[in-house]
Amino acid sequence: MNEDLVRFASNEITNYVHARPASADTVEGIHLGWIQWPGTPEQVAVTLAALEQLEMDGFMQRVVAGNRDIWRRRREDS
Repeated sequence: MNEDLVRFASNEITNYVHARPASADTVEGIHLGWIQWPGTPEQVAVTLAALEQLEMDGFMQRVVAGNRDIWRRRREDS
């Protein structure tokens, strides 16, 4: 996987969440709505890799809602 693309997606996600701390969405919603791709959007796998890295870093968290994973900023009470 292209690490530059993952880093770009991570930065876009981080900036989006800093501006909108209560935001939460699926990986697909984040991929198409939160990231301002400079051209045609990359593969969703890039966004998922960025989210998983941000989760390991303690910034984002995955919450299961029904049969979907919802991503949001990590909350201290979780």
